[in-house]
Amino acid sequence: MIQITPQMRILLAVEEVDFRKGIDSLCMVCRTELATDPLSGAVFIFVNRRRTAIKILTYDGQGFWLCQKRLSRGRFRWWPKKSQARRHRVLAVHELQLLMWNGNPVMAGVGPLWKKVSV
Repeated sequence: MIQITPQMRILLAVEEVDFRKGIDSLCMVCRTELATDPLSGAVFIFVNRRRTAIKILTYDGQGFWLCQKRLSRGRFRWWPKKSQARRHRVLAVHELQLLMWNGNPVMAGVGPLWKKVSV
């Protein structure tokens, strides 16, 4: 079982990926396109060209987990715009949960992650 915690780094790949790729090919995408080590324990999120499915790749210290969610109907409505400057977008845990339920993490009205405690 994968447990995604608020301390984990979650990177969403902006560019679509060929979903015939397996773990090794997605690790290469992490290294070359996202300039991040796939063994770092980060969670990587990929989407297919038609935006009907997402893949989640992470390393847990013993091996890789590769999960896929394919929508039975429709497409993922929200995905960041492609740009030369940004090849990935950092997500918070609640944004990933919204994305997996086909929501828009940007439009979610959630409170701040950290609140300053007054003494």
